[in-house]
Amino acid sequence: MRSSVNKFNALAEFATAERCFITELANDENDPETSIAHVRVEPRVTTAWHKLRDTAERYIVVSGQGRVEVDDLDPALVTAGDVICIPPDTPQRITNTGTEDLIFFAVCSPRFTPACYVSLE
Repeated sequence: MRSSVNKFNALAEFATAERCFITELANDENDPETSIAHVRVEPRVTTAWHKLRDTAERYIVVSGQGRVEVDDLDPALVTAGDVICIPPDTPQRITNTGTEDLIFFAVCSPRFTPACYVSLE
């Protein structure tokens, strides 16, 4: 890893088949231990059931409200400041239950690559 400052660029946001919008903040092969993405889920949208092969993920909720489903845990309501820890290979999805966008950071370790994404739908 090298020292860096990664500026947020709203124009870099892209839509995913998972039904959310992603802006990569830090995802570099020179820093393979971690990646960080800004995630936006529109109101009343549920992301696709999926898991990340051999990759742990943490959601850090910034704003909005939602209901997260992780493996066999009871669904949990989440709001700003909540952190959801998702072990590798664990089914997951999140629903925006509010009227504003649900925004969270997705922190993956090791870093996210498309090869680790497994759709469960």
